[in-house]
Amino acid sequence: MAVTTYDIGSYTFRPEAYLPRNVFERITDVRVARPHVVEEEAQARVRRARLTADGRLVLVAADHPARGVAGVGGDPIAMGNRWALLARVLRVVTTPDVDGVMATPDIIEELLAITRLMKEAGGPALLDNKVLLGSMNRGGLAGTVFELDDRMTAFTPERIAQLGLDGAKLMFRLEPSEPSSGVTLEYCARAIDRLHALGIPAFLECLAVQKREGRYVMVTSAPELVTVVGIASGLGSSSLLTWLKVPYCDRFDLVAQATTCPILMLGGETTGDPSGILRDFAAGMRAGATIRGALFGRNVTFPGRDDPRAVAMAVAGIVHQGWDAAQAVGRLGEVRDREIDLFTRLEGRRD
Repeated sequence: MAVTTYDIGSYTFRPEAYLPRNVFERITDVRVARPHVVEEEAQARVRRARLTADGRLVLVAADHPARGVAGVGGDPIAMGNRWALLARVLRVVTTPDVDGVMATPDIIEELLAITRLMKEAGGPALLDNKVLLGSMNRGGLAGTVFELDDRMTAFTPERIAQLGLDGAKLMFRLEPSEPSSGVTLEYCARAIDRLHALGIPAFLECLAVQKREGRYVMVTSAPELVTVVGIASGLGSSSLLTWLKVPYCDRFDLVAQATTCPILMLGGETTGDPSGILRDFAAGMRAGATIRGALFGRNVTFPGRDDPRAVAMAVAGIVHQGWDAAQAVGRLGEVRDREIDLFTRLEGRRD
């Protein structure tokens, strides 16, 4: 089916209209004066009885800045503005059919702090029944000589268990000519063993890359992805709690057949037109029984001028309701600016 023409008109999402600056700035007040409330919110959070109700997941990734990745499109520091980033992440994670968020400790703690501020103003517990994944290896900083030596520098399995998070995210990138690529495989295998010993699901992003002109570039062809999926499936002493995260590609059915571990699709770079990623996700969901959803990042949180909530809703419709790409694109306009006053409304009540 042809994809409905994407037409955003004159609309432009304004993150500062959604998350007022005074709400954002009170996160630092929490850090300074009462950091204990973050721990309290983590313990008070209502967790799901099961990771997924229908066997599928839609999650937003927010761990890029910790690896030195701040660029979006032509703006090299778009994600370096924490106010704008948090507004967009919150806009997505509060979308009803989006299951949750994957992030580093700083952002998870910020989301917990905002939840406390919301509750104190009479608002909802934003993270109840959401899936929270802690990102672990962020040490392979983008653009450095040690980029593929991706060490565990963020969450530990023990801290994930202490906060009652629902899983952990790890990543390795396979570059056959780089010895440090193999070192990271060992880091991930050890971490998977520690996670599984604690009963914590591991979400393992596995990528094939090549070094070109001093940069590591993803290789997104079926043969390479089939290879890395096979490697990822065998990491650690058990794969029973392992989910995989891979990019969509042509002949994705071959990738789906490379494992019995559940697979989440990741998106590519943001283009300002979300119809492409919606088309890929819709095709990917038809590739095989192992394809169980999406773990997206910049292509949804920074979808050009569009509302991240609208694009997240479209992805959730594809994953959870079986929409095709035309349905998803056609319904983008339904939720633009819906509940845009969530935080401002509660601020008025607090005052």
